[in-house]
Amino acid sequence: MSVTASANPQSPQPLAALDARRSVPAKQLGEPGPDPAALARMLESAVRVPDHGKRVPFRFLRIHGDARHALGEAVAKRGMQRDPGAGDGAIEKDRMRFSHAPLVVVVVAVLDPSDDKIPGQERLLTAGCVCFALLQAAQAMGFGATWLTGWPAYDNAILQLLGLDEDERIAGFIHIGTPKTEVPERDRPDPATLLGDWIPT
Repeated sequence: MSVTASANPQSPQPLAALDARRSVPAKQLGEPGPDPAALARMLESAVRVPDHGKRVPFRFLRIHGDARHALGEAVAKRGMQRDPGAGDGAIEKDRMRFSHAPLVVVVVAVLDPSDDKIPGQERLLTAGCVCFALLQAAQAMGFGATWLTGWPAYDNAILQLLGLDEDERIAGFIHIGTPKTEVPERDRPDPATLLGDWIPT
């Protein structure tokens, strides 16, 4: 592979944004959240992901304002149906799942089963890349964010409530807001211990 000069001069710290990325717990995300223009700009960056076959196997749902609380109430009700013996703490956790951050973006993976050209896993991975890119975009614009799923992301009743089709899945709930506190760095894996060489036999 040949390496060509970039059209843009290299930053003195080209990987600083990636190295500084960290998730901010949803409970630590408050107002203000991104306004519509800021969200639109973040999504412009988030859609620049690898996409085999240019299928665009994803879409977005915005949940903000009172819709966050309404979804939380629905999730709490559904949680009690799933587990009638759930304690008050678990029910309250479900009720408040979407009420902390001012904005939640649902990244929906679109997995058309009739598409036999591009494997479904590759399309799902593309949607996952969108989740990560949106985290990066939010942080780059001065917000905090976290990527969550939890049981509601896999519950058919919740998927129907959110209007997903049978061939759609939730890749992630991306909670976005302004960090209330600085999140400490955590231990990261050492890449040197994860890298191996394939040696032909």
